[in-house]
Amino acid sequence: MDKKSKSHTTSHQLECRPWGSFESLRMGDGFQVKSIIVNPGSKLSLQSHKFRSEHWTVVRGQARVTCDDQVFDLFPNQTTYIPLGARHRLENSGNEELEIIEVQCGTYLGEDDIIRFEDDFGRV
Repeated sequence: MDKKSKSHTTSHQLECRPWGSFESLRMGDGFQVKSIIVNPGSKLSLQSHKFRSEHWTVVRGQARVTCDDQVFDLFPNQTTYIPLGARHRLENSGNEELEIIEVQCGTYLGEDDIIRFEDDFGRV
């Protein structure tokens, strides 16, 4: 590879959590794209973020979504928007793994931008 060529390889790190796992697929200025797997019967914390909004697209499985006062189900190829500051939760309400693609947009995208209100794993 000559000096003018740029490497486009990316290291994808799988992060395991009690509810499943996620993998960061791409990061850029003000955005991050993740693949999230939620185990059957598991759910993430009821949470909010100070610095980012999120867009969720179901790839496979069945998602139960809480966004503020609304609770609804999403199926493959359906999407939802989680506004900045909204109390939200993702839950696998089906019998198979739930996979979503999450696009985060905001001024700060670190995992420490999570304010937890309820959590099945004692992380509040």
